[in-house]
Amino acid sequence: MKHVVSVSLGSSKRNKRTESEFLGEHVIVERIGTDGSIPKAIEIIRELDGKVDAFGMGGIDLWIGCGKSKYMLKDAVPIARAARKTPIVDGSRLKGTLERRVIRYLNDEAKVPFKDLKVLLTVGVDRFGMAEALRDTGCRLILGDLVFALGLPIPLRSLDALDKVARTIAPFVVRLPFSMLYPTGSKQEHRKANPKFARFYREADVIAGDFHYVVKHMPDDMTGKCIITNTVTEDDVEDFKRRGVSTLITTTPEMEGRSFGTNVMEGLIVSLLGKEPEHITDDEINAMLDRLSFKPRIEVLNPPLLISSPAT
Repeated sequence: MKHVVSVSLGSSKRNKRTESEFLGEHVIVERIGTDGSIPKAIEIIRELDGKVDAFGMGGIDLWIGCGKSKYMLKDAVPIARAARKTPIVDGSRLKGTLERRVIRYLNDEAKVPFKDLKVLLTVGVDRFGMAEALRDTGCRLILGDLVFALGLPIPLRSLDALDKVARTIAPFVVRLPFSMLYPTGSKQEHRKANPKFARFYREADVIAGDFHYVVKHMPDDMTGKCIITNTVTEDDVEDFKRRGVSTLITTTPEMEGRSFGTNVMEGLIVSLLGKEPEHITDDEINAMLDRLSFKPRIEVLNPPLLISSPAT
């Protein structure tokens, strides 16, 4: 039996524990929120270190990046270092592999007409693999890094523009307290539409990216919109449906009503491979994804529909 634990800076109200079978192996997947407390996250990791098969570091990334440039978030370092025996991952490897595959699958197999759509990706440096895959579909890509991470109403319209901005400000931004960049703890439970940013949602046909960034400034009326994200709960799905969202797509599979984060799924792959994360290649990750046959969850919530029926 394998046991994968995501220790998250997010709200403890979103905790979940599931048991599933993958490739003949019984796996417990667990998410533990610390309500924004870095010391508590470190305490939990130290307590479970060596007793579980893999940790996911949830609610915070160790690395963000654009192209070949990578930047380490200062507040994530002590969390990552708390694990001495058990491998710990932040999901960034799956954002560069699984999420690319998901966009290609949606474009090629599910026939989502990206080339005719405007796609708002909330934060490109958080999901650069998805950003590149979306660009390659020919969609009209809008990057909201300055909007969602820094609160500046300045959209970026190309990966070149994102690269220039990242090179200029990322070395300074990653040293800020993480709570200034991303909603943690109870802030994840208090969502309020911000009229200043509503136009970015209205302009887009598809809103993609981290769940908490997606809902950060989301207006009440989302009629006809498609959302591509993960970590949704059953209550989140009902909220999207109430707002008029037409189609929900999650990049990670549904497990007992929950789509877990990429850090959890990366922890699962690490545990199944039985290798240290730094010794695992992208080819090995892709081969494991092939064996696991992960497909995006596609759920039609309301008309009008972006796609006519869920992928099979």
